[in-house]
Amino acid sequence: MKLASLPQGRDGRLIVVSDDLAWYADADHIVPTMQALLDDWDRYAPMVEALSIELAHEAIPRKRFHEREACAPLPRAFQWADGSAYVNHVELVRKARGAELPESFWTDPLMYQGGSDDLRGGREPLLLADEAWGCDLEAEIVVVTGDVPQGVTPEQAVAHVRLVGLVNDVSLRNLIPGELAKGFGFVQSKPASHFSPVLVTPAALGTAWSGGKLSRTLNVFLNGEPFGRVEAGEECTFDFGVLIAHLAKTRSLGAGTIIGSGTVSNRDPDGSPGRPVAQGGRGYACIAEQRMVETIAQGSPVTPFLKWGDSVRIEMRDEKGKSIFGAIEQTVTQP
Repeated sequence: MKLASLPQGRDGRLIVVSDDLAWYADADHIVPTMQALLDDWDRYAPMVEALSIELAHEAIPRKRFHEREACAPLPRAFQWADGSAYVNHVELVRKARGAELPESFWTDPLMYQGGSDDLRGGREPLLLADEAWGCDLEAEIVVVTGDVPQGVTPEQAVAHVRLVGLVNDVSLRNLIPGELAKGFGFVQSKPASHFSPVLVTPAALGTAWSGGKLSRTLNVFLNGEPFGRVEAGEECTFDFGVLIAHLAKTRSLGAGTIIGSGTVSNRDPDGSPGRPVAQGGRGYACIAEQRMVETIAQGSPVTPFLKWGDSVRIEMRDEKGKSIFGAIEQTVTQP
């Protein structure tokens, strides 16, 4: 089933959405919010699933679903942590700031704790107060878990994934080096993240979801032009089972925990960092990677970071060309 939230109060109002994202039905008579559903999944999920089936058969009243009207599926969450499933990305962005990649990064995931009290919808503007901060998009996969016990194994962890979606995990690249130099991690350099309008159960993803990985093409557009068409299932060093188990090594996780994959990243078949879409490559899911490749090729970056008025679109489609999660589509705006 596919789920979304419409604006209401602090936590939104739960709705079920049709597979083609054209229609929705209210679910708040069963359970008011997505967080409440996650809190008592075994009780409420079968009833919401039944509602989804009735919607598919046009057996209940339905309304037109407009992605622009949806807020973040979880407008605030108890936890938002972002991992490093695509080590190629980590290697490139570290090179961009003159840092070497430790060998352990290929066996032990990176993860940081993001702000989870202000999660934004896919059609809300990307607010940027100062262009000099080096604003970058980061297109990623996310999962939302149920309750996860401490010490869970990667194999066990996958069973705790309740929902899957997309995120633009915005970074302010020019603020990152100074923050990391303090030795305490990201704070100001990681503003609010923007989530896809719809989250989807793993079962509804079919064969695209397997072994804790989502294997579809993630499409990124910058100012209306193709910027990335990266394959999410390839070169995924750490599946979501590994990432969940990493976070749960020393603590349990509450229902509604959101975990990100890190920026999806591919190498070229010859092992090179990859080529822009305009040159026949798969492109990139963040600007920093393209800037790093430009630096390698010509000594300095050419592609600018995001400016006021720029537009970003992030979307994943199924084998029939239909949008799976809806699109994150936003314009960079001065607050």
